[in-house]
Amino acid sequence: MNVPAWLLKKIGWSFKINIPPTPKCLIAIAPHTSNWDFILGELAIRSVGMKAGFLMKDTWFFFPLGYFMRAIGGIPVTQRKHKRVSDDVIAAFNSHDSLAIGITPEGTRSRNENWRTGFLHIAREANVPLVLAYFDYKQKVVCIDRIFELTGNIDADMAEIKKYYSQFNAKYPEKFAY
Repeated sequence: MNVPAWLLKKIGWSFKINIPPTPKCLIAIAPHTSNWDFILGELAIRSVGMKAGFLMKDTWFFFPLGYFMRAIGGIPVTQRKHKRVSDDVIAAFNSHDSLAIGITPEGTRSRNENWRTGFLHIAREANVPLVLAYFDYKQKVVCIDRIFELTGNIDADMAEIKKYYSQFNAKYPEKFAY
């Protein structure tokens, strides 16, 4: 058994994948209310020998932590006026034959009813599948669950995605708004 799989099992968690492999995808992951979500996600994906890039606030990429974050797939995001992070992610998808990137639609670990819509634009404009994955702290499971078919209607898609995620248990339920 590899180390990530052993650690995941040791702390009582499991990892499920309910979809076939895809060379490129954007993975929406929720609920996201704790830094533990990142650790669980990394253990889970690596327990099956996979790797996924992830977007993270650039303030986490300080020396020496920045080297480690980039080595495990971290992509620093600078939130500046007049800069579309989605353009950089779309360009990354267009320049790779195989790429999976995890993103948290909530955009924060704090309670946020207004989820960011950039992930919907990225999946559509990069022409990659949008995969829905979740953490469920009550069931102690991380799951890459299903491919979401985008309709092109941002509001309808977001409502359906929030409805889907409403069934899962966050580490801190009071911070999870859907």
